[in-house]
Amino acid sequence: MSAFADNLRISKHAARGKQGVVAAQNLKAATVGAEVLKAGGHAIDAAVAASLALAATEPWMSGLGGGSTMLIRDQASGEVEAIDAGMIAPAALDPAAYPLAGGTAGDLFAWPAVVEDRNVLGPLSFAVPGHLAGLGLAHERHGRMPFAELAAPARKLAKEGLEIDWYAALLVGTAARDLRRFPASAGVWLPDGLPPTPAVAGEPTRLPLGRLAETLALLAEEGPQTLYTGGLAELVAADAAALGSPLAAADLAGYRASVTPALRIPYGEAEVFGMPGLFAGPTLRRCLEALAGRSLGGDSPDRDTYLAFAEVLKNAYARRLAEDGHASDGPAPFCTSHLSVIDADGNMVALTQTLLSLFGSRVVLPSTGMLMNNGIMWFDPRPGRPNSIAPGVRPLSNMCPVIATDATRHLALGASGGRRILPAVLQLLSFILDNHMALEEAFAEPRIDVSGEELVTMSRDLDEEVRTALAAAHGAETVRADVYPMRFACPVAVLHDLLLDDRYGTAEVIHPWADAVAVA
Repeated sequence: MSAFADNLRISKHAARGKQGVVAAQNLKAATVGAEVLKAGGHAIDAAVAASLALAATEPWMSGLGGGSTMLIRDQASGEVEAIDAGMIAPAALDPAAYPLAGGTAGDLFAWPAVVEDRNVLGPLSFAVPGHLAGLGLAHERHGRMPFAELAAPARKLAKEGLEIDWYAALLVGTAARDLRRFPASAGVWLPDGLPPTPAVAGEPTRLPLGRLAETLALLAEEGPQTLYTGGLAELVAADAAALGSPLAAADLAGYRASVTPALRIPYGEAEVFGMPGLFAGPTLRRCLEALAGRSLGGDSPDRDTYLAFAEVLKNAYARRLAEDGHASDGPAPFCTSHLSVIDADGNMVALTQTLLSLFGSRVVLPSTGMLMNNGIMWFDPRPGRPNSIAPGVRPLSNMCPVIATDATRHLALGASGGRRILPAVLQLLSFILDNHMALEEAFAEPRIDVSGEELVTMSRDLDEEVRTALAAAHGAETVRADVYPMRFACPVAVLHDLLLDDRYGTAEVIHPWADAVAVA
């Protein structure tokens, strides 16, 4: 039983502004993006600046050492493009280096365990990071402000150090056992050998972030390509080699982010745009196609609506598991970060970025202060299966940024939370498109989660009639939405009301740092 009072209720208002809104999983990063909008930047500029700021304000979720997916909607043309900056296995990766140990791994996915958790922790778990290449490609195609100006706020935040409040202390503490295994990681995150703690009075405790500020200065000077063919590439390749990782300079030099038209999904009178390829966009399309034509309208979702969500998601995951080889989630904490932006002209960005696990590989590169991803964990360690570990290939990913449009509203939405992302995105799309809810109302609506073919969980805030029906039909388990571990995904969205020409933004109600900042 939770220690929280049964009558505890938390609410979060949507930010509203005519000139734009930035919504993010971290308020400081959202503020950075909003300041860029105020300075004359547009949605891409704000997204780049906020994204880089996340490396210094929420380092355990995403950053320079990770990968990302991005959707960009150009208001003038109405076109939506997708930028794939996902991770790739190093060319020298040897699948034989990941022998099975027996049992099941205890991180995000229920893969068979690997000896020494090599696919989860440490240098053998590094994939080629693509996030900076994606930001660079987006900025090259659409950026208005100089990249150096967009990197400056992140460098300032990194130089100041990470403010340690109760939430930061909690997350560092949960990873301390793994962080202490790697000297550079322990040096940054475990001062005096222990997790940092908040100050009880006076100035807040600030945790220095190693050489991250210097790395961001190099990024501002050389641009995003520094990680692939510049000074940062040299530092990363040298550290990776010293640690025994197969990640090499050639992997970095050969990496390319790609841009393609977004996956277009008709849905009633709306159009939904998702990520094509090895992301959750194709599975979202299956879900929306299965929901199309069902009676989901009305002022709010009812019992039949939630039953439809559960049925559609279970069927979609059964197909995803069978065809794509993705395993079920375990009880690990959520990871990844999402931000959404709309500017005064109506241009929109939905950007999801990740290190994969909380703190990624748990390895800080000593020469750069970068936390490296553990993207190899996305692969099935069993040979001869869909999505098996192999050199030079891309893994299947759950990232699911979306942009949706109809005659009266435009929406940019995404979430963090591994396998929990898709159910959250699907339900919020339905609340807004089918039930015509305001953004704030949709985010306050209780949700269910489907984390596998059979497992269904539901918020205790759902009506008793709904919970009874879900339990009878799917054996659904009632849980409460807690800050940690989060039982549901952490969504973030902005919305453009075309009739009022107002812009709104909000984020997951229970997440203590997630919020939106509007420009009046």
